[in-house]
Amino acid sequence: MNFLAHAYVSGDEPEILAGNFAGDFIKGRLALQSYPQGIAMGVMLHRAVDEYTDRHEIVRESKVRLRPKYRHYAGVIVDVFYDHFLAARWQHFHHQSLADFSSKVYRTVEGYRKVLPQRFNYMFDYMVRGNWLVGYQTVAGIRNTLTGMASRITHPSGMERAADDLQEHYHLFANEFEAFFPDLTTFAADWLRTSRDQISNR
Repeated sequence: MNFLAHAYVSGDEPEILAGNFAGDFIKGRLALQSYPQGIAMGVMLHRAVDEYTDRHEIVRESKVRLRPKYRHYAGVIVDVFYDHFLAARWQHFHHQSLADFSSKVYRTVEGYRKVLPQRFNYMFDYMVRGNWLVGYQTVAGIRNTLTGMASRITHPSGMERAADDLQEHYHLFANEFEAFFPDLTTFAADWLRTSRDQISNR
């Protein structure tokens, strides 16, 4: 999943949110030892969510639709598409408005910038300035996101054109998101509960 979904499944714990949000920028198990426990748990949640998503049968259906055009970038594109549907249908999932939730996420993560990787902080500046999380609500915002991602990849990916596929197969992707997302939220909640229990029993 992409940034909005990772933020959503983090719950109300700031360190877990910060770690989950920056998870793609923190590599390896040894790297976790230099972070506070909550941030390390957030990174591990991020990795667990990504692994669960990649293996899910419904997500595979979405990726198969894109793979002939985008090959190994299909999974990245699906992550962004699913964040679009979460943003576009936000009122069904959260009591706060997307704008208020996004502002809270930005403020929370801002408080941990000193301990998060510089590469993440560089990207985070662009995210806040462009209000990416709210921008996911529209197909135009998704096009901008994918175009930006394509520009940062050395080899041509074609991702800048993927918003056309979102429009062409909009209802299919939407139905797959709706079927998958409850499974993801249940998985993340169970993962967090189990991890907290393991820590408390040490």
